[in-house]
Amino acid sequence: MDYKELAASILQNIGGAGNVKGVVHCATRLRFTLKDDSQAKTDAIKKTKGVLQVVNAGGQYQIVIGPDVPQVYQEVLSLGGFEASAPVDDPDAEKADSRSKLSILLESIASIFQPIIPAITGAGLLKALMALFVWLGWLKTGTQTYTILNAMADAAFYFMPILLAASCARKFKCNQGNALALAGVLVYPSFVQLMGGKDAITFLGFLPVTHANYASSVIPIILGVWFMSIVEHWVQKISPRAIKFFSVPLVSLIVGATATITVLGPLGSWASGLINTLFTWMNATIPWLVPTIVGIFSPLLVMTGTHYGLIPIGTNNLATVKWDSVVIGMLPSNVAQGAAGLAVAVRSKNPDTKQQASSAGLTAVMGITEPVLYGVNMRFTFPLYAAMIGGGLGGLYMGLTRVARFAGGSPGLLVLPGYIPHAEALAMGYTMTNFMNAVIGGVVIAFVGAWVACNVMWDIWARKGKLDPEETGKTEELPAVADDVIVAAVSGSFIGPDDIKDEMFSQQTMGQTVAIEPSDGVVASPANGKIEMIFETGHAFGIRMNDGTALLIHIGVDTVNLKGKGFTVLKKQGDTVKAGEPVVRVDLDAVKSAGYSPQTMIVITEPAREDELISFIDFGQTVTRGDKLNK
Repeated sequence: MDYKELAASILQNIGGAGNVKGVVHCATRLRFTLKDDSQAKTDAIKKTKGVLQVVNAGGQYQIVIGPDVPQVYQEVLSLGGFEASAPVDDPDAEKADSRSKLSILLESIASIFQPIIPAITGAGLLKALMALFVWLGWLKTGTQTYTILNAMADAAFYFMPILLAASCARKFKCNQGNALALAGVLVYPSFVQLMGGKDAITFLGFLPVTHANYASSVIPIILGVWFMSIVEHWVQKISPRAIKFFSVPLVSLIVGATATITVLGPLGSWASGLINTLFTWMNATIPWLVPTIVGIFSPLLVMTGTHYGLIPIGTNNLATVKWDSVVIGMLPSNVAQGAAGLAVAVRSKNPDTKQQASSAGLTAVMGITEPVLYGVNMRFTFPLYAAMIGGGLGGLYMGLTRVARFAGGSPGLLVLPGYIPHAEALAMGYTMTNFMNAVIGGVVIAFVGAWVACNVMWDIWARKGKLDPEETGKTEELPAVADDVIVAAVSGSFIGPDDIKDEMFSQQTMGQTVAIEPSDGVVASPANGKIEMIFETGHAFGIRMNDGTALLIHIGVDTVNLKGKGFTVLKKQGDTVKAGEPVVRVDLDAVKSAGYSPQTMIVITEPAREDELISFIDFGQTVTRGDKLNK
């Protein structure tokens, strides 16, 4: 096949490069977004050698090429002068994403925080050790050693905006140096001093700047880099090439920093203030509710940085009334997060997961949860749910028993002495029962609740096939089959072409096609052979059987639009696989909830012997992954 000739013919018949808004490709199709569909000469394209079918649906003009689509796509890019995109970088994909906004937000936040996990892990562990040494009397506050160690421990948290700026730049696809410079503005010494003063502040003589402390903050820099990325991309488009070198960073930094210190930064501070007001009101009207809510939702507050809004309330209470019952909910939450992480460490068979979960879990029960939150609990999802359950139960008990704390510190095991009543608290009627209830609710109930919940959900996730085999340590013993045998790639109902919901596959355009309506999410190789092609999105892969037959396994109808969400690729191109050996794991619920059919097609794209038709078992039968399909 002459890929360049085919690409040129396609471009000509769709109305030329000027009629193309964008182009991406999936496992078998070129997917064009056209300015005017009527300009496309569909009949001519269908008759073009190398084109199997044309489908105009879902806002995309889809030209079915088959397994050679990546090569044709590259020629289309070259001839049309288009920018390359990932196979699933589909303009309509966001419209098709029916996940909840919270799920999308959690995933985005996790991707921003993942790169900084090593830094906060080290700093968090050092903080915990320092607190322990002070409690044991091995380290005295105010000494030079303490000051230096404290700088080591606090740097990653104090300069959190700078760490986040680097990962945000990658997330929002803007210049990393400019993003770091923007974060530097927020923690620049003279700027911090100016923001800490009492005099009104204006920029350029007329733009008001709200007083705020951006050290250790999260929301302002995320919003700032996001906005700066928009400015940068816009300036990139309008700037003459000759001056882009300095015009883009200059305008991006000035406009981005101005917007951050005048609008976006104060917006983040306002969000924290709103949370403060809410918790103050709840503490005054329904005192038991605050520790419960904090116990449940602390992980979400930590993810957005808004948990810092609780600290001023607690500090003010300790300074004025000598006790606090707002921040106490973070104790069971932190312990519960650590318990969930440790449960993962015990259950996982993956050495890397064990190491990360155990160290991060121990750090969390000491009071620093970011490593376990971003490195373990959000990664697997269900440990986060377990932590929220344990934290909520512990917080509820502490609220019902009206536990109070009498000293500050990062909520964890090392601050438990802060729940022992001092002289003033004893005078107010508090007794050692307060400390006992703190241990019962904040440690025992929270830990046990999260531990049990995490273990129960681990079993559920494993049973549904949502955990990698390397995590569960379970490997299947596959029965030996002949090299010319095709087996069921997934368990479910075996169906013929007439029941396939995709027109291209139903018409067997690419070759003899059968399908399975899956009942579980483990998709395997349907034969002994080698993986010749597999998409990062996981929605399709190709197998070359040992007898020479080429197969295409396509999971779902139009599932390329999911951009890999719900799909976990277990193998890579070039791997040798056995019939029935898992290649992709898919979350069927996610596929169905997004509005797509999970029907899994097996296409014989190239028979071992030309024009040979394979005889399959009767359609309508229920098959199990690995069952023989051809007679």
